[in-house]
Amino acid sequence: MTSTVINVTGMTCAHCVQAVRGEIGKLAGVAEVDVDLATGAVTITAEPMPDPAMLRAAVAEAGYQLAG
Repeated sequence: MTSTVINVTGMTCAHCVQAVRGEIGKLAGVAEVDVDLATGAVTITAEPMPDPAMLRAAVAEAGYQLAG
């Protein structure tokens, strides 16, 4: 398993965290998603790691954006 951290903007509450966690968690290979609401950091543990376009699409589906 490998881990990576992405930064998500626009999250303001526990519902936001659940939405992001749920959409990323649906991606193939994802074993764990840890969201830090205060910083916007999302740690993803997966094998294989989804490609950046898939992560961006999952975050967008949840209603948020990747920072940067």
